[in-house]
Amino acid sequence: MRAGLIVGDLRVQMVVRRDGRRSFTIVDADGVTVEAADGFLRSFEGSGTQRTYAFFLVDHLRWLAREGLAAESVLLEDLIRYMGAAGAKLPVPGERPWRVAPRRPYGARALQVAAACVKGFYLHRCALGVNTELRAGLDARRLPVRADRDRRMLGHLMQSVPVNPLAVSRPAAPHPKMLPDQARPRLLAAVTTARDRLVVTWLADGGLRMGADRAASGRSASARGCGVRAVRGPARARVPPAGQP
Repeated sequence: MRAGLIVGDLRVQMVVRRDGRRSFTIVDADGVTVEAADGFLRSFEGSGTQRTYAFFLVDHLRWLAREGLAAESVLLEDLIRYMGAAGAKLPVPGERPWRVAPRRPYGARALQVAAACVKGFYLHRCALGVNTELRAGLDARRLPVRADRDRRMLGHLMQSVPVNPLAVSRPAAPHPKMLPDQARPRLLAAVTTARDRLVVTWLADGGLRMGADRAASGRSASARGCGVRAVRGPARARVPPAGQP
């Protein structure tokens, strides 16, 4: 947060309560609290999210001021334009960049937080009866996939999951349990017996996964370079002390 009084600009203001707690709100150039933003940020009182959302929200409100728009009448298309101007790389012809030097465009993670903040701010306003036309566009839902069901208890009962139309889809990450590329030929070059070559071929044809090929990797230290953990020896059975079942 920048120190000192900033004239002619919206800014984040830290407020120290009597009990020592710190809160964050947004004030205008005259130091007057922006009530719309303050009401939204108060719902995160006492959490670190309040400070994070305050800085993302003030950036959005400054963009509205530059574009001559008001939060009470902004459209979903305008919010998508903001995400594009902030660095989302959306196909918006003729859109002027917003976060220019010395500021940097938002990265992938920052764009996700900004999308959540902007969506939450306008849904909060819709709940108060302001600009209710945005609710239909922002409160979108989709059918759940297997990953959505696995993340939640009683996921098999899910009918739909919420989506954020302002969020930018991220590229799918590689499966963490799968071996790196070229693991099969490197393992075949590392093993020394026909049995191990048979195991590597069998597992590769059935879908080679981390941990499933330990039998083939235990005989060679070079196999560990493929991301495979070697087995030091056969598992030992635990023998209970005398007198215990």
